[in-house]
Amino acid sequence: MSLSFFVLSFLMGGIVLISNYLVQFPVNSYGLQDILTYGAFSYPVAFLITDLANRFYGKNLAKKIVYVGFFIGISFSLFFSTNFSDLISIRIAIGSGTAFIVAQLLDVQVFDKFRKNKWYVAPLTSSLIGSIVDTFLFFSISFYGTGTPWITLSLGDLAIKISVTLIMLIPFRILIRNFKTAGY
Repeated sequence: MSLSFFVLSFLMGGIVLISNYLVQFPVNSYGLQDILTYGAFSYPVAFLITDLANRFYGKNLAKKIVYVGFFIGISFSLFFSTNFSDLISIRIAIGSGTAFIVAQLLDVQVFDKFRKNKWYVAPLTSSLIGSIVDTFLFFSISFYGTGTPWITLSLGDLAIKISVTLIMLIPFRILIRNFKTAGY
């Protein structure tokens, strides 16, 4: 395995850990506490990592990075941010793991299907579909029946994820252009 495989896998795991921690905190400014958590700002970077791996190395290596990132992220999340005496914390861990693996593997497949289109079609389509699946799986598993306003939180998070996904097209384009220029 190459160094870039390990770097991308570690970055993926780090994004999962950071996002799992940040999703526990609502944005309390501007009356957003019932519609937005801080995890919405960090998690879309996972789709950027998956899409870059898919573009540079193909779908098989991208899947491996998802699996290794999943293992790293969930292991660290269980160790650092799961309170095993709190049912919500356990549900967040289960919801995160389930949503992550399903959404990221879906992202890999969708990206691969659209990879031959214009440069932005594959990352935009795969990240949007992945974000929708991830958001609703995560919030329903983690917060359904708890009294937490999970539907409004999921809609708020999804709106931010879509915005960040659009912004992530900029580094995606820059990185693939620089990668080609460097002769890879």
